[in-house]
Amino acid sequence: MTSSDREPWLTPGVRGIGGASLLSDLGHEVPTSLLPSLLSSTLGAPAAVLGLIEGVADGMAGAARFGGGVLADDPGRRRAVAVGGYTATAVLASLIGVATAVWQVAVLRVGAWLARGIRVPARNALLADVTRPGTYGRAYGFERMMDNLGAVGGPLLALGLVAVLGVRGAILVSGVFGLAAAGSIVYAIRHIERPAPTERRPLRIRIGPLLRGRLGRLWVPIGAFEAGNLATTLLILRATELLTPGAGLDAATRTALVLYAGHNMAATIVSIPAGKSADRWGYRSVLTAGFMVGLVAYLTLGLTGPSFATLAIGFIAAGITIGLVETAEHGAVADAAPEELRGSAFGLLAAIQSFGNLAASGIAGLLWTFVGPLAAFLFASAGMALAVIGTVALTDRQRDRITPGHER
Repeated sequence: MTSSDREPWLTPGVRGIGGASLLSDLGHEVPTSLLPSLLSSTLGAPAAVLGLIEGVADGMAGAARFGGGVLADDPGRRRAVAVGGYTATAVLASLIGVATAVWQVAVLRVGAWLARGIRVPARNALLADVTRPGTYGRAYGFERMMDNLGAVGGPLLALGLVAVLGVRGAILVSGVFGLAAAGSIVYAIRHIERPAPTERRPLRIRIGPLLRGRLGRLWVPIGAFEAGNLATTLLILRATELLTPGAGLDAATRTALVLYAGHNMAATIVSIPAGKSADRWGYRSVLTAGFMVGLVAYLTLGLTGPSFATLAIGFIAAGITIGLVETAEHGAVADAAPEELRGSAFGLLAAIQSFGNLAASGIAGLLWTFVGPLAAFLFASAGMALAVIGTVALTDRQRDRITPGHER
């Protein structure tokens, strides 16, 4: 057992931020799950409108994440950004429940996702503030576990709320969980030592320093991975298409959702062990393992036939990939980023994740439509392979793990 293994890491601040991720995901998964029903059945909007709203919201959130990183460079400002972001997300998302026109839903959804994007770098920087070097992996693994638990429980919560309150009532009440998440962030902040009074740092977009040194080298494998990281909706579509001829559409859809739940549970279970491994063996090792499991997952899903067992292997492997990679990405950035650029570093990471996933799913969707699903999954597999090469190619001098006393 190393000295870092004995370091206390599950502090009140870490628990508060993890609780915020759980509560926030429970809250925003409810309107996300019910948005299609509200738009189509209640407001009479076509599917194209849902796609347009979600596309604009995701794109704006990606840009907001980078901007939020710049705001979060200042230790004092990042606290206000985190609390404000969680609060605004909760209020705007829940107000969708009282919207009477499609344009109102669009404005509220985009606004909620903007606030959500802005708060992400601040939350991640705050988590680094309450965590000691050498324990970043476990802290970010805990936060990722709680976030994934929210993704598992959110749709179930939506089902329960709809049964009691209806679609509009469920969306409106979901704001309670989002506001509780803001309260959890406040609890975490109260356990962070206040920064010494200094002149507030001016807002500056600084890209160059983020692209140098150990931090700069991280973006190559991370970018390759995110450019091949497919949206889980495409995995669900793959399972549904393969199973429908033999089981029928309804049964295939239910089975695909079970597989999706298994994917999320795998990501949840793996997150903390991934963090422990990263703290002990280094982030590069965990990243490489995650990329390799992702390669196996996408090859399996691309080459399989209508076999539940094989599909389950692919879905679970994809979930393990998320648990490994997301944990190691966040820990590696926290470890490598200078404190004065920590917010911008997490903002750049979040932007790469957002736009990389958008590009990956967009390209894969085109390949799926015009060539076939195998081409889409081979494209994603190529991204995983490039990410593996990117991490393995790092020399010992470029390794991401810092030994005590090592200069950045």
